[in-house]
Amino acid sequence: MALEDAAKEIDTAITREGHKGHSYELTFGGITSFLRRSYTKDLTGVDVAVTGVPFDCATTNRPGTRLGPRAIREASALQSPDAPYGWDINPMTDFNVADYGDVAFDHAKVSEFPAALQNHIKGILDAGAASLVLGGDHYITYPVLKAYAEKYGPLSLIQFDAHTDTWVDDDPTRIDHGTMFYKAVKDGIVVPERSVQVGIRTTNEDTLGVNIIDARQVHTQGPEETARQIKEIVGDHQSYLTFDIDALDPAFAPGTGTPVWGGLTSSQASIMLRDIAGINLVGMDVVEVSPPYDTTGATAIAGAHVAVELLCLWGAGRRVHG
Repeated sequence: MALEDAAKEIDTAITREGHKGHSYELTFGGITSFLRRSYTKDLTGVDVAVTGVPFDCATTNRPGTRLGPRAIREASALQSPDAPYGWDINPMTDFNVADYGDVAFDHAKVSEFPAALQNHIKGILDAGAASLVLGGDHYITYPVLKAYAEKYGPLSLIQFDAHTDTWVDDDPTRIDHGTMFYKAVKDGIVVPERSVQVGIRTTNEDTLGVNIIDARQVHTQGPEETARQIKEIVGDHQSYLTFDIDALDPAFAPGTGTPVWGGLTSSQASIMLRDIAGINLVGMDVVEVSPPYDTTGATAIAGAHVAVELLCLWGAGRRVHG
């Protein structure tokens, strides 16, 4: 049936009736919604809204992540015909997942961006859906967390990253992708003792009480033990997971703004994301994919795979926590 469908399906992102089902159209053609999900601004009945945030004005090194959402969407077409491997859950058939498009903002009014993004996510949450955000630089997680905290209260943060992003910054007007979690902890929207940063390999002496499992520890103890520790730290607390693609070693994800050697392998990341199934995940994002430095497309492919894993992880948590 799939081969027959492939001969006639086209642009299922706009022609599909409803939100469920695989897509068998040509992976190298057609409209590039995430996983070929339906493009819609109507979130009625939608479980997860995938939304892009093409913003990179907070970067401290190489720019280009504003092009990340489009690249991740394009790469995700490779996964649209098949159920996610190794899961007993399939977000394409088990849940209503839609592509909500990108946040609208004036690129020349950077100071207005945080409120625009927070309100964008608030609209998704008010509609009863969760969000899967495609970045964009890592600053975008801060306004997203603010919207989630309005609904859920203080959250556990699970952060895969080369950097802690908790450098001191007491200026509320600064928009910086290296200091936003300092502000999130100081704001009280992230509970540090119930939060964990995985894959860290840059120096920042003050962890603000956030648990750190650095890259070397992951390499020496293994991803299975690391996943066990993550689950122990966050418990049943409502959690937000943010995956900075530079958590992966540059060998696996070269297309990013601030690459650091000694990072996680894609295999380690996939094992950890699957082994923490059952956490109370309420929201998630993938950030820092920078296509101009991604000459083979490997980084966008990694970002798309992470995003699909996050959808599965969200679905697995919903089974446990409702």
